[in-house]
Amino acid sequence: MKLRQSQSLKTKLSPTLKSWFPILQSSTLDLEEVLSEFISQNPFVDIQSTIQEQLPQTPPQKPLYKQNLNTKKYMSDKIEALSIYEKSLYEVLESQILPPLFPTPLSQKIAFMIIDEINNEGYFEGDIDKIAKTCNADCSVVEQIRTRFSKLEPSGIAAITPLESMIFQLEDFEISDELYDFSFNIINNLKNHKKYAKDKLYKEAMNLISKLKIPPALEYFPKDSQIIPDIFINSTSDGFEVNLNDSFYPNIFINEVALKSKNINIKEKLKEARDLIDALSMRKSTIKKIGLMILEYQYDFFTGGEMKPLKLKDIAEELGHSPSTISRAIANKYLECNRGIYPIKDFFTTAITEDTSNSSIKDFIMECIKNEDRKNPLSDIKILHLIENKFNLKMVRRTITKYRKQLNIASSGDRKRLYEIELQKF
Repeated sequence: MKLRQSQSLKTKLSPTLKSWFPILQSSTLDLEEVLSEFISQNPFVDIQSTIQEQLPQTPPQKPLYKQNLNTKKYMSDKIEALSIYEKSLYEVLESQILPPLFPTPLSQKIAFMIIDEINNEGYFEGDIDKIAKTCNADCSVVEQIRTRFSKLEPSGIAAITPLESMIFQLEDFEISDELYDFSFNIINNLKNHKKYAKDKLYKEAMNLISKLKIPPALEYFPKDSQIIPDIFINSTSDGFEVNLNDSFYPNIFINEVALKSKNINIKEKLKEARDLIDALSMRKSTIKKIGLMILEYQYDFFTGGEMKPLKLKDIAEELGHSPSTISRAIANKYLECNRGIYPIKDFFTTAITEDTSNSSIKDFIMECIKNEDRKNPLSDIKILHLIENKFNLKMVRRTITKYRKQLNIASSGDRKRLYEIELQKF
């Protein structure tokens, strides 16, 4: 499948339209407002909204925990299905219920039930005794698993009180024991924090505390807008097809009644109106072509594989635009396929080598950890050697450590201790 064509999409609009970039860059939900700004002073063009007709009226419901699931298959399906941008709080948490923090079916079952008892602010408001009874486990086991949520994102989640949430978040910072202990004391006596003001660590500790999020799920509060895909890539019997989401585009048309007026600026205003229609058409054309190019470059991803390295300039050269124009074109826009909904910018991955992206390396690290020997977990050095052998490249250990931390995976020593605890408890 190749689309190697000599495509040149140079701006053909007249200077009367100051710039088509705002139209190109705006999200689908904002597009109507942006267009309205252009036509507010032009009586010869009208805009017809389609947004209200298309948006669903019922907000998505909180996913419920489901009993009698095959845990291994369930987690595999969850990882696949929830690979989307701007997941809900519940989806984000569920996707992290994995070894080594939750290595057994029982620990995962308890964790899923805990998720169902986390409110919109991120605090746990469930009944430990009830969960323990349902899972046929001790209350101490349920509480132990709840505290493991302190290792998940968003930081501070599943705490019972704001104070506990702050302690959870404090543990996430890589700071000295001295600063940790000092900050811990301030948090536990926050109303009287000024009594610590003369201490040399006071300023640093207060700066640290100011970064804590209360409530912990603040960034997951409902947004005023929702995600609307701009591109659909659907599988067909012949392969794949790329479609633009035309149903949410406003309709622009020339006002025939206004044309009959004797306005002395009719020619100028009419040209502006036609330029605006051209700009909207160019937006559609550009985004559609970007979708086609993404399908070509990232074809393996849409068939279940991994993303390959892709740069803005690769697409820019194909379409006859500058990388900055492509950057504007993909801003605030999403692509929907059989693997979920993704921001289009996610398809432009960083290259480790010509054929390997950092996302491929991270996926491989996850696979290594899932299949490791629990009595002898893989160190970062061992993972490094495995990566170098598989991908035939050279890396350094600190890069592996950085990726591991980004994936919220504990060190080999911590994982070993967690595995030992699970064996003793369960």
